[in-house]
Amino acid sequence: MRFLIFCVVSIFFAGIVKAQTAVLYNYDGTFDDATFSIEGAILGKGLVIDHISHTGEMLSRTAIDLGSDIEIFKAADIFLFCSAAISRKVMEADPLNIVHCPYNIFVFENDMGVQIGHRVYPDGPMQIVQELLSDIINEAIDF
Repeated sequence: MRFLIFCVVSIFFAGIVKAQTAVLYNYDGTFDDATFSIEGAILGKGLVIDHISHTGEMLSRTAIDLGSDIEIFKAADIFLFCSAAISRKVMEADPLNIVHCPYNIFVFENDMGVQIGHRVYPDGPMQIVQELLSDIINEAIDF
């Protein structure tokens, strides 16, 4: 019985780890150039950016208040956007795909340099979104 419980718990946590993984791309340039390129690539697809979360600034601004002196990122932004056509398609396939909307692409700079990325989406219809995000990032990198 313990072995069965262990297996079930292991499978549950393996799914969580997989759900939290991301695809990262190295960017050979500055953080500002990367964010400019990502913004242009998103808009170039005819998509509207709903929000840009300046996560790096927030973490820097609140560090002292939270008792930390650790610099996580030199800079970090997250671009939130959606595609009506793709969202309709993936949500018609499964209405619970709403949990993935809006889609996001993040850009950050740390000691390793500038990186651009997106989360890994589940197999099935959400792979359409993953392809869109990869296309946007590749276009930005090639800019």
